[in-house]
Amino acid sequence: QVQLLDTGGGLVQAGGSLRLSCAVSGRPFSYHRVSWFRLAPGKAREFVAVVSRSSGRTVYAASVKGRFTISRDNYKKSVYLQMNSLKPEDTAVYYCAGRFIRTAQVLGVMKENDMEYWGKGTLVTVSS
Repeated sequence: QVQLLDTGGGLVQAGGSLRLSCAVSGRPFSYHRVSWFRLAPGKAREFVAVVSRSSGRTVYAASVKGRFTISRDNYKKSVYLQMNSLKPEDTAVYYCAGRFIRTAQVLGVMKENDMEYWGKGTLVTVSS
């Protein structure tokens, strides 16, 4: 089993920034595609961003494009989500999610079913 530990949430004012971290262990990190999802009260779990295994290609949800940046550090076995210009509607529990992939695949918007391992979530609250 792969273990994902997502941390970094907190309370910020609108316009502020937070950096979320996801530490991955249990299987070779470089073979994992890792994404961020979020779950807001009364809403379905929503895709936020994904980063490829090696090329550095990224895909973002339209609602966060230009404000959030996903990245990965294979040495530290971690994935990050830098969130800038936060809005109250960004308030949600943010989840790191991964899937073991041995071969190259097309990178696009991830569905919840695309993921097989999930972190416990970290709460981001944006006040206004």
